[in-house]
Amino acid sequence: MDLWTWTLDLVFPPKCPFCQQLLEDPRAPVCPTCQPVLPWLEGPRARRQVAFTDGCYSPLAYRDPVPQAFHRYKFSGVRACQAPFGLLMAQCLRDHLPEEAELITWAPLSRRRLWARGFDQARLLAQMVGRSLDIPVRPTLVKTRHTRPQSGLDQAEARRANALGVYAPRRGADVSGKTVVLVDDVVTSGATLSECAQVLRRMGAAAVYCLTLAQARPDSRAEAFPAAQGVQL
Repeated sequence: MDLWTWTLDLVFPPKCPFCQQLLEDPRAPVCPTCQPVLPWLEGPRARRQVAFTDGCYSPLAYRDPVPQAFHRYKFSGVRACQAPFGLLMAQCLRDHLPEEAELITWAPLSRRRLWARGFDQARLLAQMVGRSLDIPVRPTLVKTRHTRPQSGLDQAEARRANALGVYAPRRGADVSGKTVVLVDDVVTSGATLSECAQVLRRMGAAAVYCLTLAQARPDSRAEAFPAAQGVQL
């Protein structure tokens, strides 16, 4: 642990992002109480197919207490959550990605939403994943126009229409022949990730995998999720 990290931990002790209790082990992403009860996605259930991608991986289902913790991060600006969330995502990628990743990128916000929110939550997650796994993180895409939040649209068709054609290559970005991991926060219909992946494919990416913190599906409420045996990072 470097001096800067030690100082930050002393002034702002790390908390579990799900229950907000102080972490006895500051290197752990979650506390021992939350660890066994989180809605983990394990084995094949951690992967879902998203159009124009080679697969999308997520460590968690979007069920209690994940939404509350995620909203604190995304909408209340609790940026400290980026570290534990990013660590969980990094482990998921390490456990499931079938080939070596050469580049990590993210689904960007529009300029208007970035200005309003003050930070790009997907970028921060991508940076944490890249730092944890020692994989380069680069911006590759731009969002060309402001759209309605996907979270405010219930129908998959509306989400696809809302994301259609709004992403473009970033000037100077090079993904030719690379295995790219595309990071976002939560996947629901997959419309945003699919649009971004299409652009990356046209830019010459050899493979595009997606990584999110959680998966939200209409049928997920009826599923039971086994407890993970432990998070080792």
